[in-house]
Amino acid sequence: MDRRRFVTQGAQAVAAATAGGLLWNALLATQTASAMTPLRPPGAQPERDFLATCIKCGLCVQACPYATLKLAKAAEPVAPGTPYFVPRDVPCFMCTDIPCVRVCPTGSLDRDMKDIASAKMGLAVIDPESCLSWQGLRCEVCFRVCPVKGKAITIAQHPRQISRHAMLVPVVHSDACTGCGICEQRCPTDVAAIRINDPKLVQGKLGAHYRVGGKPQTVEPAPAEKPSAASPLDYLNRGGTQ
Repeated sequence: MDRRRFVTQGAQAVAAATAGGLLWNALLATQTASAMTPLRPPGAQPERDFLATCIKCGLCVQACPYATLKLAKAAEPVAPGTPYFVPRDVPCFMCTDIPCVRVCPTGSLDRDMKDIASAKMGLAVIDPESCLSWQGLRCEVCFRVCPVKGKAITIAQHPRQISRHAMLVPVVHSDACTGCGICEQRCPTDVAAIRINDPKLVQGKLGAHYRVGGKPQTVEPAPAEKPSAASPLDYLNRGGTQ
C-alpha cells in the first residue's frame, strides 16, 4: 500500500507540474503575442521597457478618475496584470494633471511628462470606406470632439467624381495625435471608422537615401526656391506642368 501510494502521489505531482508548466507557457505566449497591441496609459515607456519595469501594482488604474484604465486578466490578450485601455469603451480624457503618471512608483510612466498633449498612446487611423464624411455625408464628429482640434484632426476638401461639390473629410496628423481615443469612442458608425493603433503597425518611414525638396531627409526643408534645370525635383513636385 505504501508503494502504491508513493507511485500515485508521484504521478499526481508530475501531472500538477506539467499542468503548471503548460499554463505558464500559455501566459508567456499570450504576453509575447500581445506585446505590440495594447494601448498603455499616457507617458508609457516603449513596450519592452514598460513590461520590464511595470510591477502591476494597479496604482495608475486607481488614480484614473474616469475608469479608463484596467488591469489585464490572465484570459485577456494583454500581458497579465498590466494596465491598458480600450478607447471604444472608455477613452483617455486627457487629465491636465496626469494623475496616472504621478502615482507610478517605477517610472514605467514617464514622470518628466508635464503636458498631456505630448502623450503618444497611439495613432488614430481613418477607414475611408466606412467613414461617413468620406462617403459624402456631413459628420465631422471626430474633428469636433478631438481635444487637440485643429492640430491632430483637421477637415480638408476632397473632390468628388460625380458632383461639383467637394467632400469635407477628416485628416489625422500623426505629429499632434495623442491616441486618446475620444474620436474612436464618439464615432457614430456601428464599428468605429476611426481607430487608435500602435503607430509602428500603421506608419511607414522614408529611407535616408530619399531626398525631399532636393535636400536629404534628415535636413530641415529649406524655403521654397525656383527649381533650376539641374534640380532633382520632377515636374509633379514642382507643381508645374510637363
